[in-house]
Amino acid sequence: MGNVERVVFLSLVLDLFAFTIPLPLFPRIIDWYTKRESSDPNGFLSRTLSLVSSTRALVYTPTSNPQRWDVVLLGGLMGSVFSALQWFISPRIGALSDKYGRKRVLLVTMIGNILSGLVWLKSTTFATYLLSRVIGGLSEGNVQLAIAILSDVTTPETRAKALAHVGIAFAICFIIGPPIGAYFASRPLPSSITASGIEFNVYAVPAALTVLLLTLETIFLIVALPETRGKRAAQATEKTATNGAANGKANGEAKDATHQTSRQATVSERIQMLKTLQHLHFLFLGVFSGVEFTLTFLSFDLFDWNNKENGFLIGSIGIISALLQGGYVRRALAKVGEGNMARRGISSCAAGLVFLTILPHFVENHRAVAIRLLQAAAVCMAMTSATVVNSLTAYASLQCDDVSTDPDTGKVVEEHPDLAKGKALGKFRSSGQLGRAIGPLLACASYWTFGPSLTYGVSAVAMFALSSRMKSVTKRRTVSSTKSD
Repeated sequence: MGNVERVVFLSLVLDLFAFTIPLPLFPRIIDWYTKRESSDPNGFLSRTLSLVSSTRALVYTPTSNPQRWDVVLLGGLMGSVFSALQWFISPRIGALSDKYGRKRVLLVTMIGNILSGLVWLKSTTFATYLLSRVIGGLSEGNVQLAIAILSDVTTPETRAKALAHVGIAFAICFIIGPPIGAYFASRPLPSSITASGIEFNVYAVPAALTVLLLTLETIFLIVALPETRGKRAAQATEKTATNGAANGKANGEAKDATHQTSRQATVSERIQMLKTLQHLHFLFLGVFSGVEFTLTFLSFDLFDWNNKENGFLIGSIGIISALLQGGYVRRALAKVGEGNMARRGISSCAAGLVFLTILPHFVENHRAVAIRLLQAAAVCMAMTSATVVNSLTAYASLQCDDVSTDPDTGKVVEEHPDLAKGKALGKFRSSGQLGRAIGPLLACASYWTFGPSLTYGVSAVAMFALSSRMKSVTKRRTVSSTKSD
């Protein structure tokens, strides 16, 4: 791992750690605000919950405790709002990084993230808490800029391996972040702070920890991260070139060194491929995020699992995903190819959805079989988490223009505006965030209206269709990297 890659990985761990801390707190935060503001039927939260309840009643009426379902659904809606804001802002952050530099724009987004944490720390009404989420949604740029930075400093041959670090950081933080958030949620602020009479959010300690992590990340980036915009990675080391020539002579042949690449041949083909990948990214995350969101509904609805059991299920998916990314994906991606690896992950998701489709039919009479089917589906989902998004992202980055200089003038050659890394990868991420915003809402409506079997059955068909579609975009070209004398 190179120096820049190491800096990016550590900054991502800090950033995603801060991002995952509040995830398990959403329902409890909303419940706290409900108790505080229930006396005002015309208040912002009361009107919001009334709208959620009315919408939910159109498709589903729970047999008990409907308010609990409304709180959970509102938590999901807040996640969709965050993703919708990311859909809006991601292309703009990427384009600004192309113009002003990755590091400068990244530091500006970090200021927004810190401001979001400070608003949460002080939010004593639901409206101010929602404001903190809006600020966070419009400021979160670390992941997409990390991808752009890694694309700046890696060659096409090493890029997928470097981008796997992004997925590993996600997996690590989604394993440790939520439990730590839940732990600090029960810890009060020091009495020296509360004695001042200033009122803070009920979960001020997790909020303060989030602000601390983001502040440390910002300082770390200022000190350790160089500007990578306009820089180009070396294509090969001297040693590699020497060994290649020696091997060619030893074989009595002098052939061009070749390698496989997923990069398309012409500008128009690369632009078209980016559009295709954006479409696939949107459709995949639209289905997959819906499945993720309803998985806890399934375990609660059919098995009556508590938070601890659900946490173990989600945590096991994260652990298996991290192991697969570190032990399999990083090693196999260069040989298999980005498109083929993504297709394997999509096919794995389709298989998992088949398990979830037949699962409800075993719950009543064969509960042990139903639990095994759920566990098998979880393993399939872990494979999907480890492969698809990272592979599609690497595939998209390979279509972007690499910065080059004119050998005569020494000036930087202008990139095609639609292939500049920041803008192109921002649009790619934006398409996925739109899927994340829409998918959970459609999946919930389907789950409550048609039941789990039909919901997951239709999702499985959609995933098999996406896997088939991926087959047409997985062709790799053989290109010459050097020529013999």
